[in-house]
Amino acid sequence: MLNLAKMKSIYLDYAATTPTHELVVAEMQPYHACVFGNPSSLHHFGRDGKRALDLARDQLAALLNADPEEIVFTGSGTEADNFALKGVAYAQAERGRHIITSKIEHHAILESAAFLESQGWRVTYLNVDTNGVVDLDELQKALTPETVLVSIMHANNEIGTIQPVEKIAEIIRQFNLRQRSEKNSGVAASPVYFHTDAVQTAGILGVDVKKMRVDLLSVSAHKFYGPKGVGALYINKGTRISSFMHGGGQERGRRASTENVAGIAGFGKAAEIAQKERKGWAEHAAKLRDKLTEGILKTIPDSILNGHPTERLPGNVNVSIKYVEGEAMLLNLDMQGIACSTGSACSSGSLEPSHILLAIGRTHADAHSSLRFSLGRHTTEEDIDFVLEVLPKIVSRLRAMSPLYKK
Repeated sequence: MLNLAKMKSIYLDYAATTPTHELVVAEMQPYHACVFGNPSSLHHFGRDGKRALDLARDQLAALLNADPEEIVFTGSGTEADNFALKGVAYAQAERGRHIITSKIEHHAILESAAFLESQGWRVTYLNVDTNGVVDLDELQKALTPETVLVSIMHANNEIGTIQPVEKIAEIIRQFNLRQRSEKNSGVAASPVYFHTDAVQTAGILGVDVKKMRVDLLSVSAHKFYGPKGVGALYINKGTRISSFMHGGGQERGRRASTENVAGIAGFGKAAEIAQKERKGWAEHAAKLRDKLTEGILKTIPDSILNGHPTERLPGNVNVSIKYVEGEAMLLNLDMQGIACSTGSACSSGSLEPSHILLAIGRTHADAHSSLRFSLGRHTTEEDIDFVLEVLPKIVSRLRAMSPLYKK
């Protein structure tokens, strides 16, 4: 029988969500009861709420190197992704009905793309190599005069691979220049737009929308120590995009619905903190990531690292451990007080193998044998030592029961 009073409690699922920073919680507190006015109201109660939105917009814009008026607050990163794809698609429907994305995107992108396909748009899904990097030659060949949007995530939420977004932006820029130079191309003035899902990178890596040369970028507060239930979409000035939520005139007419003032205030504070502390967080997580990766690969035979060996998120360790079900390992680790995942939190209830691991060439069996550890600011070296102590024992015990495992 487990002794719960003495059991360790180690959280290694930061890619799913992060604990809200204590300063963020303090920042949000007044907006739950004291400063409660609707920010669209003209009286002083409303103006107090509006000031909170303006400050948070400035704080997030500073983190992304954007202009405040280019930030539109949403209810989540998923909503921001939906807004980007559907908003551009419908705004540009007369210009063209072709979208390019990749096979390893988050479900928010893939499901939005599938919906648009059902409505008559054509979608190209780019392949990736064994490290999860998008095929840039395939991207160049896929661009056509009918293409209106390319959506490639900044870093993958499961395997941690960071995409070469600046190279992608340059390919799109060169294509747009060629299209404009062809006098009789019949192409409208609007270019191919570039969207990136930066939910896993904003507040962790240096995300600079001007340097990256993206037109749209999705972020989510709860991935970098902000509250759940609030995200944002960066929309570069001049980008043609239709409103996604219809109703009132909030967010300058781009996203109807009374704003989540407390959540947005917390989002802004999280962005302010991240701007100062993210480099330290990343260095801390990367050091422990490398220790955990090396320890697993060294002590557990037939274990494979998934994702790029170096160009990956600082806190991401995704491994396939052959001949053992990922879910069985996860449950055994949870019994030891260690929380991790077998993939994306959004698909944790699915029995299907990860579409991302299949896309990088893993077999169905290896995809089902995966674990994702994601580290953050509270992770300690002692936490990693404990994982490396108990995981090999768990694997040995489970393999001993597996008919597929041969010593």
